[in-house]
Amino acid sequence: MPLIAAAAEENDDIRELTKPVVKALIDGGFFTMLKTKSVGGMELKPSIFAQVTEALATADGSTGWVVCQSNGCSTSSAYLQPDVAQEIFGRPDGILAWGPPGPYEATPVEGGYRITGKWRFLSGSQNATWLGAHVRVAGTRELKTFLYPKPSATFHDIWHTLGLRGTASNEYSVDNLFVPNERAIYRDDARDRRSDSPLYRFTSTQLYSIGFGGVALGIARGTMDAFLGLPRDKIRGGAGKPMVENNVVQSHVAQCEAKWRSARYFLHAAADEALETIEERGAMDMDQRTRLRLASTWAIQSSREIVNTLFHHCGSWVVFEENAFERRLRDIDTVAQQGQGRASCTTRRWVR
Repeated sequence: MPLIAAAAEENDDIRELTKPVVKALIDGGFFTMLKTKSVGGMELKPSIFAQVTEALATADGSTGWVVCQSNGCSTSSAYLQPDVAQEIFGRPDGILAWGPPGPYEATPVEGGYRITGKWRFLSGSQNATWLGAHVRVAGTRELKTFLYPKPSATFHDIWHTLGLRGTASNEYSVDNLFVPNERAIYRDDARDRRSDSPLYRFTSTQLYSIGFGGVALGIARGTMDAFLGLPRDKIRGGAGKPMVENNVVQSHVAQCEAKWRSARYFLHAAADEALETIEERGAMDMDQRTRLRLASTWAIQSSREIVNTLFHHCGSWVVFEENAFERRLRDIDTVAQQGQGRASCTTRRWVR
């Protein structure tokens, strides 16, 4: 973690992860957590996956985000023919990246499809070796995922953002690209699923939610640790005594700790409960799917409140870019703007 924490500022400046960080992540197997075991993956338990993304994001939010995103993409290894999965994911640096679906169509041709389009939010684009695009097949309502080597695409440098600057979530495009049938899959669909592992009864979107919940909790934990590490004699301008002796600050710090621990427990418990049901029955029920989404969104929103509360208590000096509080505030606000973090994007009203 010291390597990642030390590189956080540079990640922000160059708008991608540094080469030493990427190498350390590859060497440590961090991009294999959700790959199938058949291609050297771990098929990690989702709640453990969230703990890993949390630990990484405690050091640097962008690093945690890239690892989460890349692992979510790697679940496609469970939907590919074994030789194709090995080609894409078999090497230690076999990393896939993609963005959300766009308003484009794939045209069926002999032996495969041709696609043209442009997609954004390609997190981890600098260290990916393969790319993907989610496109509807012309003349149908069906969405397929098309995989192709990274050199097939043209990149567009658009990632000039508020936070998560180190994720290199740029834009890419392809023009009349041919993708063979064996690299066009029904993602998260039993028709193409080739693994019996309970892990792949979670959709990739659900695994993203769990992992990004961990990222948010990590950013919040990093902020809390940094706040508690401030000098005990620090006095805010206009205050008569150190912050550590201020009753309001003490109360807010305690509430932040309680909020963080309860949100973290809820996320892990929801993920573990869903996994246990899948192992027993083959699928989670609607209440569990809803609870999983609620838990991940709650973790993200709770983390945002924690970071904002502690940032406010630090005073005016934290608005300068020279400190990590400022970066963590930008990062958590950017995390909360993603679909998994927005309350308006939840899939079902939670009523009991």
